[in-house]
Amino acid sequence: MSAAGELAGLDDRRAAWTADAWRHVTADRLRDLITGLVDVPSPTGDEGPLAAHIADTLTTAGCPARVQRLDDRQANAWARLSGDGTGPDLMLYAPIDTLTVGEESEDLPWIGPELRDDMRPRATVHDDLVVGLGASNPKGHAACVMMAAEAIALAGVPLTGDLVAAFGAGGMPTNARPGSSRLNTGQGVGCSFLLEQGVWTDYALIAKPGWTVSWDEVGLVWFEVTVHGTHTYVGSRHRLPYDNPVARAGEVTRHLEEWFVEYAERHTSGTVAPQGIVSSIQGGWPRMAAVTPASCTLMVDLRIGPDTTPMQAKREFMAAIGALRDKNIDVGAEMVLAIPGTSTDPESWICRSATASWAAFEGREHEVIRGNSGATDANILRGRGIPTVRVGMPKVTDSLFDIDFARGMNTVSVRAMEKLTRHLIRTAVDTVTRSRAEVEGRAA
Repeated sequence: MSAAGELAGLDDRRAAWTADAWRHVTADRLRDLITGLVDVPSPTGDEGPLAAHIADTLTTAGCPARVQRLDDRQANAWARLSGDGTGPDLMLYAPIDTLTVGEESEDLPWIGPELRDDMRPRATVHDDLVVGLGASNPKGHAACVMMAAEAIALAGVPLTGDLVAAFGAGGMPTNARPGSSRLNTGQGVGCSFLLEQGVWTDYALIAKPGWTVSWDEVGLVWFEVTVHGTHTYVGSRHRLPYDNPVARAGEVTRHLEEWFVEYAERHTSGTVAPQGIVSSIQGGWPRMAAVTPASCTLMVDLRIGPDTTPMQAKREFMAAIGALRDKNIDVGAEMVLAIPGTSTDPESWICRSATASWAAFEGREHEVIRGNSGATDANILRGRGIPTVRVGMPKVTDSLFDIDFARGMNTVSVRAMEKLTRHLIRTAVDTVTRSRAEVEGRAA
């Protein structure tokens, strides 16, 4: 697609401003940004050093930025390009914490038998590809937000509304890691704190994977499932009552894994297909294989669509658990986390602008990707009342190595970063150079 085609739909002034900003977007600069981000470890709860790196990098590039601390280890970063006050404010947002840690002590053996190079917070460059922990998700997307803000600042685009570039701690679906002094370090805590402290806008665009414009998203509820049984000794199995909760847990897991399929079919709507998994099991004494525990615990993540409340999901899940009791399995469950799914009106300004940008880049009508079950901080933004869309890069498929889940998170294409950055710039210029009345008048 030619530059002229990618500017289709913009008036002459905004096309010129966008083109001016695009000239500052280079592969070399994006490569420098992403390698800098990957090389600073930022597991959930320890994003402070990366937030400081982002703020310093943006400030040096002419985007005054600051660090917003949640505690002595965790922090957000954000920058503001001020408009003249007559237009709407827009936030370009990306989380900055990695799903895994990048250290053997916490990641092994659950991630695999060893830590591959892509699982470590150290960037390596292979031509167009940059590999390292979080290189695509979330850090490649955060680098694109940084580049977009920097390019708009360098181009001197006359803004009517403020453009905020924000980078949130604790965006991954995790509770606190061992040793944390705070229990609420994940699940969007940084994004929530950012808003609570007044970093607020009229619209938001979150950069997360998926080359499409998404306006709705699943939420999630977590359940702790306790399977009861009898504590006994292997030497007495044949002489005393025997009900092994570890064996029962296998029956419970099989039942739930089959139920998740039926649940997803019933709740698929819009662009979402909410899924569920049994993620972990805990029970018994590894040092003492001669005895069974009196109980073991399973953790469950059940995704929910925007039209399903946490309480509705809880009642459905409890009914599924109740069916196990009918089979004489002593099992109970408790909901231990809940984040509702959310949606933005597809006719809102931010959705229309981002979709028009996507269509201009592709030279065709916007393609909606359906069947999604991933959750992001977009739920925090929308839940607070900010119309929000999600736009990102596709997963790398043309690679030197097989792409599995971890490599997909940890491998990014610089060419894809250029494309996403240009999209972010075009959508931002299209939004924060208008009057509020003009934008509000474009919404249905």
